[in-house]
Amino acid sequence: MTLTAENVCKRYNREWIFRNFSFSFHEGHYAIVGPNGSGKSTLLQILWGQLPSSSGNLLYHDGSKPVPSDDIFRHLAIAAPYVNLIEELTLKEIIRFHFSFKKSREKQGPERLLDRMELGHALDKQVAHFSSGMKQRLKLGLALFSDVPLVFLDEPTTNLDKASVAWYWDQFNLLPPKTTVFVASNHESEYPERAIKINLSDYKSGYN
Repeated sequence: MTLTAENVCKRYNREWIFRNFSFSFHEGHYAIVGPNGSGKSTLLQILWGQLPSSSGNLLYHDGSKPVPSDDIFRHLAIAAPYVNLIEELTLKEIIRFHFSFKKSREKQGPERLLDRMELGHALDKQVAHFSSGMKQRLKLGLALFSDVPLVFLDEPTTNLDKASVAWYWDQFNLLPPKTTVFVASNHESEYPERAIKINLSDYKSGYN
């Protein structure tokens, strides 16, 4: 899967968040960095199709075949602080619900997925009663275990303790080589050393 941004710009009212962002993303790891307010989360939401850009184009290709922007949601998974879980569901129910829309990597069943998330003790517990760390591990698990070519992670270790951060890296390193992974973060500990860094402070912002 290839994602190409052509002169993408975003502004709110008169303030430009970033301008003329152009990049072609191929399989590999990308770190979206920059100071607070530089638009890291905004850029991710534009790339995965949740937010419209103010100008510019996004092109998606599966090999040489164009993918319509309306269908891109089928090819991606997301874990971000502002993407909410359905808290009325139990862990078992939310896993079944999520993977009724997306295939799991290696066709893993619910029991195997629970083992990999290390949340089996909360099988019948409503997500509303999870700790913040458990919710984050669930979000990451749903994203990392989905069989999709594009994975978006925004501040992935938020609310994770030391053991859960180690778990995150164990699962991250098991992603297939052809996966394109976007990590938005100010902390180098959240993305691989060899990730291609894209600093949004390099793109013009201000008032017009």
